[in-house]
This record gives sequence, C-alpha cells and structure tokens, in this order.
Amino acid sequence: MKRQRIFERDAYRCVYCGLQFPSEELTVDHVEPRVRGGDRSDGNLVTACRACNTLKGHRRLSDFLHAEEVARTNFFQYAVHVWPRILRILREDLEKRG
Repeated sequence: MKRQRIFERDAYRCVYCGLQFPSEELTVDHVEPRVRGGDRSDGNLVTACRACNTLKGHRRLSDFLHAEEVARTNFFQYAVHVWPRILRILREDLEKRG
C-alpha cells in the first residue's frame, strides 16, 4: 500500500504540525495538486494529519504556508523527500510575498 509507505517514510509525522500520529489519523497530501499538474510520485506526496489537511483545504500550498508560520517551518524541516524543483518554487513564491 503506497499510503503506508509514505507514512513510514515520513515517520508517521505530519509535515505541517510536526506531530506524530497513528496511521488512521493521517492522510497523504499532494504537494502540487493533480489538478495543477502534480502527480502521484513519492516526491509529490507528504504525510499530513487530518486536522492540518482540513486546515489547508483546497488552498495552494504556498498560500497555506504563507499564512501558517508553524506549518511553513515544519514543512521545510520534515518534507525532505519532496522533489527539489517543487521546494525551490515554493521558496521562491514565499520569498516574493515577504
């Protein structure tokens, strides 16, 4: 099961709040949504708790990270398996916003 592999890879830790959870309280989040060209590859998937995934909602990740400082700090600390290209674009977008 791919979901379980993602949870194991991320040590059952939500990349947004930084807390660890049992697998039944976790979701897999697409960093770059599929509707915006993202895929289902491991480099585009992260572990998120249900609460953080709900808080993020359908916002672009850069919008969510801009608004949530703790999530921004945790994401760049824990989302180490995200494709470098995606991380670079996120950082650039956040820098533009100040």
